[in-house]
Amino acid sequence: MTARATLAERKRQLVAEELRNAAMMLMATRGFEQVTVDDIAATAGMSRRTFFRYYASKEDVVVRFIADMGADVLDELTGRPAGEPPSVALRHAIWRPLAGCADQPDHAERSRIVVRLILDTPALHARWLERQIEWRAGLSTGIAARRGLDPEAGPYPSMAAGMALLALDAVLQQWQPGDDETRLAELTDRAFAVVAPALDA
Repeated sequence: MTARATLAERKRQLVAEELRNAAMMLMATRGFEQVTVDDIAATAGMSRRTFFRYYASKEDVVVRFIADMGADVLDELTGRPAGEPPSVALRHAIWRPLAGCADQPDHAERSRIVVRLILDTPALHARWLERQIEWRAGLSTGIAARRGLDPEAGPYPSMAAGMALLALDAVLQQWQPGDDETRLAELTDRAFAVVAPALDA
């Protein structure tokens, strides 16, 4: 890849991030239904046409936010040490996107509100559940590989992936206004303390 192509790709990424940040900020303050594409474009200082170069709709912005969370989870699991207990590896994998959401106080509260929007808005929650099916398949494959198992041969990989995602859902449901990274980490630890005996059996 040439330096020029790299620069162009970086510029595209920055524009996409600006649009996403504007969308998330507006949705966090006004709610999903009240925000329009024109609102997002105007807040980002861009045109409606530019918005549609990067996103198909305002829902697509949220869907990509969800997709990025899933990609972070799977990337983290892949990179964990081979000998790590499954509960530890999965706890780190689930924690990675949560840490990204809570790395700064302002960002944490905005992310929390967007997460609540996803969980409470039927159309967005349906997308969240669709993506979790993909995450479960990826986690199941990763867990099976770590234990030298055929992911289709028994229930463990799929059930372990499901337990990890249930732990994530439990953390998100308990995420309250003002919770910082330390509090989120505590919630994550408590959730995995419940499922660890089954994961590591």
